Amino acid sequence: MLIPAGAAAWFLPLVLPICFYVAFTDMREMRIKNHAVMALAVVFVIVGLFVLPPWSTGATAGRVGPLTWSMPVYFWQLMHIPVVLIAGIVLNAAGVMGAGDAKFLAAASPFVWLGDLLLLAAVLTACVLAAVITHRLAKNSKLRSFAPHWDSWDRGKQFPMGFALAGALAMYLILGTVYGS
Repeated sequence: MLIPAGAAAWFLPLVLPICFYVAFTDMREMRIKNHAVMALAVVFVIVGLFVLPPWSTGATAGRVGPLTWSMPVYFWQLMHIPVVLIAGIVLNAAGVMGAGDAKFLAAASPFVWLGDLLLLAAVLTACVLAAVITHRLAKNSKLRSFAPHWDSWDRGKQFPMGFALAGALAMYLILGTVYGS
């Protein structure tokens, strides 16, 4: 994994409660709250300044089309937010995903290193499968009586993707803490 293990270890205890909250509110209300998305972005902006300090790390060269420029890793990671947000807005407009999912993905994107995208795809796939199976089993069992008024139980084919997305981010950071560079 390319994410630094030290960075993942610093991010994890602050991101994990936000992930739990996002999963819970998305199952309960079928919405990801804006304040949770903002909190996730703020965690990276503030903690990232100390974990990936732009003033002490060297600049990394990057290319976007014909343009090449150098920036510290912290700023490259922050550049993920507008790119993922624009992609999420397009996917939301096409009806592929909810607006909360798009915003959550954008806020979570700076925590993910580009070299780890294949691993993240595998983690996300596993989390989506596990979340769908867990949600459907709970929905059709006596566990439903613990939270009988959750919106996600009665939405037909709609699924609270925040449950899977938050789990994937948490799992990525846990793996980064253990196996990171």
